[in-house]
Amino acid sequence: MQYRPLGQTNIQVSQLCLGTMTWGQQNTEQEAHQQLDMAVDAGINFIDTAELYPVPPRPETQGLTETYLGSWLARPGNRHKVIVATKVVGRSRKLVQAAHIRQGNTCLDRQHIQMAVETSLQRLRTDTIDLYQLHWPDRPTNHFGELGYRHQAAQEFIAIEETLRVLSDLIKSGKIRMIGVSNETPWGVHEFLRQAELQGLPRIVSIQNPYNLLNRSFEIGLAEMAIREQTGLLAYSPLAFGALTGKYLQGQTPSGCRLTLWERFARYKGPVAEKAIQAYVTLAREHGIEPAHLALAWVNSRDFVTSTILGATRPEQLQMNIASLDIPLPDALLQGIERIHAEFTNPCP
Repeated sequence: MQYRPLGQTNIQVSQLCLGTMTWGQQNTEQEAHQQLDMAVDAGINFIDTAELYPVPPRPETQGLTETYLGSWLARPGNRHKVIVATKVVGRSRKLVQAAHIRQGNTCLDRQHIQMAVETSLQRLRTDTIDLYQLHWPDRPTNHFGELGYRHQAAQEFIAIEETLRVLSDLIKSGKIRMIGVSNETPWGVHEFLRQAELQGLPRIVSIQNPYNLLNRSFEIGLAEMAIREQTGLLAYSPLAFGALTGKYLQGQTPSGCRLTLWERFARYKGPVAEKAIQAYVTLAREHGIEPAHLALAWVNSRDFVTSTILGATRPEQLQMNIASLDIPLPDALLQGIERIHAEFTNPCP
């Protein structure tokens, strides 16, 4: 396992991060603990969760993921083994499934962020959250699969400076250590950094956005920012909800899998996506490797990626995902990826 610095800090996080959004929906507490033990044994020291989880968001399960992680952290000796990242939901303007959290009062102001932090700390059974992330912007902007930006001048939102001041106070109080953003745009990252410099406020250390062979939009405006400003990518959905394994090709609907269970994950479906996935699967097999290994190893290799977030529902999936660290990417394979990308450019943003 390799380790990389988190932003400009001296905190070293593992190249792979254990994602948790299935816990409480597709995975039991016992299974969650099994995943954590496997991950730590493999050298993973970075765990990502959110107050919203599990997914899909529902009032009756909300918070279970943090609770399951918390019961593991409470075991003797476990807390010091991992760096814990969680997220506060943004305004439920676009993601209406979050409207049940705090009765829909999820704007990123002092009152609601403080409420969210206290509740997460209780569920996680810890005194400090290592990395606290804004799950999506408070302002109306293009995220969650929307490429084009359409300005909405009439929509109110909490100023980034105001949000940063709240987070700064939480760092001073010891409740959180570092801050990051998620589902953010180049302007948003720039403004967080600008306000931090102007006002003497904490810098963000990471950007958690989707990134995979079907969605390389991060490269367009954020990759340079991630490198030059040391705000590396925490890449989520590196397997495109499992679509890049090829298990859904030709209309297959494997039981118990996310794209089979929930239509809301249609982001990685469609005729163009199908052609792109087939091309990547064929390329992987021509080089004698598993399609999942190709997809993960490629994300792992990007110089703007701090950590790749893995999601799994079964132990064998997690083992396979961790094994992606040992997969070489020869030039011929990388050239093949670029040829496919040129033909099917970001089919699933």
